[in-house]
Amino acid sequence: MSAPLVTRLLPWFDQHGRKDLPWQHPRDAYRVWLSEVMLQQTQVATVIGYFKRFIHALPTLRDLAAADEDTVLALWSGLGYYRRARFLHRAAQICVEQHGGELPRDFDALRALPGIGRSTAGAILAQAHGLRFAILDGNVKRVLTRYHGIHGHPGESAVERQLWLHAEAHTPVTRVADYTQAIMDLGATLCVRSRPRCGDCPLAGDCIAYRDDLTAQLPSRKPGKSIPTRATVMLILRDSQGRVLLERRGPQGVWSGLWSLPEATDPDGAWRIAQQHAQIDDVQTLTPFTHVFSHYRLDIEPLLFDRATAQRGIADNPQLRWCSASELGALGLPAPVRALLLQINDAS
Repeated sequence: MSAPLVTRLLPWFDQHGRKDLPWQHPRDAYRVWLSEVMLQQTQVATVIGYFKRFIHALPTLRDLAAADEDTVLALWSGLGYYRRARFLHRAAQICVEQHGGELPRDFDALRALPGIGRSTAGAILAQAHGLRFAILDGNVKRVLTRYHGIHGHPGESAVERQLWLHAEAHTPVTRVADYTQAIMDLGATLCVRSRPRCGDCPLAGDCIAYRDDLTAQLPSRKPGKSIPTRATVMLILRDSQGRVLLERRGPQGVWSGLWSLPEATDPDGAWRIAQQHAQIDDVQTLTPFTHVFSHYRLDIEPLLFDRATAQRGIADNPQLRWCSASELGALGLPAPVRALLLQINDAS
């Protein structure tokens, strides 16, 4: 009979695991939670810088709860999937209101908070408190799918149920925090999507995908579908002081609640919108570019209306504001908008 997975995984972790990640020192519930949310659909190398900046600005859960939304979104800007940041913010406020300013140690109470699912709740309890709860993030799904030779897309409910059963069965009673980090590390460093390093893997001897030469086929890919393309025109209205007009997006749709540039469906519409906000003389067409979301591509045509003179009434609209370059860092801006504004500021 093969040795339990954990007896091979932990010695590998002791020698090769990642032990210097910023959320591991200290490994408290708030830092684990923040890292888990940031790591959803984002790689560790990208998250590290964002985590350090976020935790420096908002070092405790109470600090996060007390912050205004613009501050939270500005710290999150560039990570994408901004609903994660809003859920994080609201969950912190609920913890202050209902749980004494701490994340609850009860699994069901954790799961009741916005944005905390089964795997995130398990990760918090396992890593921060050493409690025996399983996790099933993307890396763990890939490891268990290959190890057990499970066919079918891991996002399908029937496949996911299988994976949860295996995840629960493999989770040990002791060294739960180390085991949790170990299986995530294995998926992130060896059992990667393309060209996994099976020769270095401590689980290769019992891995069905390795035995049957299926590592390229497992996990099964999600059935493909074409990604639609949309188009927009972004207006960069810049006054003689170098300030740019920003507009807060509504509560629905992409980039909801973020500050962005006014938009139009075509250049003629852009000109009409620009004249509503400022007196303008000229327009310059900047280089178009494409931003890719998970579910569609957005073709963006930027138009620069330079030396615009603001119309009266902007100050009466809380959803519009003229911002200097120095103020942009404190606002939640979509990554492509921030990059575009930095580009024109550098060019001027």
